Amino acid sequence: MGPFEYTEKAARSAVKALYGIDAADNLIQLQPTRKDFEGDVTLVVFPLLKTSHKAPEATASEIGEWIKANCPQIAGFNVVKGFLNLKLSKSFWAETLKTIALTPDYGQLPPTGKTVMVEFSSPNTNKPLHLGHVRNNLLGWSVSQLLAANGHNVIRVNLVNDRGIHICKSMIAWLRCGNGITPEQAGKKGDHLIGDFYVKFNDLYKADVEKLVAEGMSQEEAEKNAPILKEAQAMLVKWEQGDPEVRGLWKKMNDWVYAGFDQTYSSLGISFDKTYYESNTYLLGKSLVEAGLSKGIFERHEDGSVWCDLTADGLDQKLLLRSDGTSVYMTQDLGTAAERFKEYKFDEHIYVVGNEQNYHFQVLKLILGKLGFEWSDAIYHLSYGMVELPEGKMKSREGTVVDADDLIEKMYTTAKETSQELGKLEGMKESEKEDLYMMLGLGALKYFIIKVDPKKTMLFDPKESIDFNGNTGPFIQYTHARIHSILRRAEDKPEATGAELIAKEEALVQILASYPDKIREAGSAHSPAVVANFAYELAKEFNQYYHDTRILKEPDRSIRAQRLLMIETIARVLTHAMGILGIRLPERM
Repeated sequence: MGPFEYTEKAARSAVKALYGIDAADNLIQLQPTRKDFEGDVTLVVFPLLKTSHKAPEATASEIGEWIKANCPQIAGFNVVKGFLNLKLSKSFWAETLKTIALTPDYGQLPPTGKTVMVEFSSPNTNKPLHLGHVRNNLLGWSVSQLLAANGHNVIRVNLVNDRGIHICKSMIAWLRCGNGITPEQAGKKGDHLIGDFYVKFNDLYKADVEKLVAEGMSQEEAEKNAPILKEAQAMLVKWEQGDPEVRGLWKKMNDWVYAGFDQTYSSLGISFDKTYYESNTYLLGKSLVEAGLSKGIFERHEDGSVWCDLTADGLDQKLLLRSDGTSVYMTQDLGTAAERFKEYKFDEHIYVVGNEQNYHFQVLKLILGKLGFEWSDAIYHLSYGMVELPEGKMKSREGTVVDADDLIEKMYTTAKETSQELGKLEGMKESEKEDLYMMLGLGALKYFIIKVDPKKTMLFDPKESIDFNGNTGPFIQYTHARIHSILRRAEDKPEATGAELIAKEEALVQILASYPDKIREAGSAHSPAVVANFAYELAKEFNQYYHDTRILKEPDRSIRAQRLLMIETIARVLTHAMGILGIRLPERM
């Protein structure tokens, strides 16, 4: 039983004995004791004043007196206004350590029976993955792991945007300028090659616009009527009509991209339970739109386009089908969502998508509800902020993005250089060093991105992320390696001996005891940042403890064995927490 569970039970018993009531949940409010007061858990007594009919200090004092007299694991208490600070006994913390150490899957919560689908990545097949995708993938993966730790059945899915005008742009540029080149001939990953042609299209488009403007057309009209854009739009219509030549080129170029994506996913440690393709689901979306039209939910305008009027909901009108009959993202998302619920009957569907799409998912939820899908309330948009660089925002169509593969390579190189400067790798095989460099580089990248609350825009600095001091992945990785170094040198077996814990050890056990609650808190908030910062606090407290306390040189064998058990448990909890973030921890550094 953890500290909050024990003190809650004690407080309920006190209220029952003193005031003759079974306290409702909202009357028992507990929180960690502030560091400037003595105690471990604080009971806020203000909600109980109507029951006690006494002043806050008097109520807190009589509850404290009862608990101290009747609950053996409460060592003492003090009252500060309406706050009752309870101090747990040394034996309580020693027993708590033993319980945590003997729980092999500590941090894994019981099964809930709830099915949660998490969609993340969702790339376009017209460019390679970039830094923005990296945040999406790392966030999606860690949220999936976090929800699994909360006991849910999690299904990780990817939706590949493999059709649409953006795909046709790359195809047109390849046809015009590619001379039949393949990834093998270019010596490039397929996603990089196609990304080059997407940038090339933008160059050709700008040239067309400039020419039309020079001929007397307005800028706005030129941007709408550029010949190369018209060509791409015509190609999209042919694609939807099933033109065999267009479809053949589309499949060939997409296959090049998929092979490139798979390499990047593998490097990041990302995988999916199922991948959906918009080319397979957009027609289902169209059928839903047609059904909505027949029921009067949607309306067709004079030009043939189909819209949903959301003005009564405080929004505007939303386009669902263009005048030429082609579908838009909303159409495709309607079809995909319906297909997924039919397959998996999910209880929650989380879309990990940047905050620039907030409106889109608000509309998606509304339209699904109007179509009669009761499960529309299960949709949750995990909206995250953009990743920016010291030099500003990225623009993929101008080729100014930070490529994911280049970033992974840079993190590996930075980790290698930093490790060699520190000079702590003597005696390691070259293959072990290479694995360590990648482990540290990816650990730095993942932790730096995930430790930031998803809703916040973040500034990514590779050099800062690789620092072995401070709130970084390598600091936690080094802490884990340090603990294993101590354990390897120990002659005693780690075990619970019942030895009395010192204050610093009680503080560490208290952090360990809070881990399941942190998992719940992070799961409810869909924020792996809570777990990341828990891991940092635990690693930081361990390092301070290690600096101030004898472990291997402690003369008392009973105390020594229990200290070894505690640090072994810390290492195991760090491994679990960082595993949720997709970060491996080395045993040697």
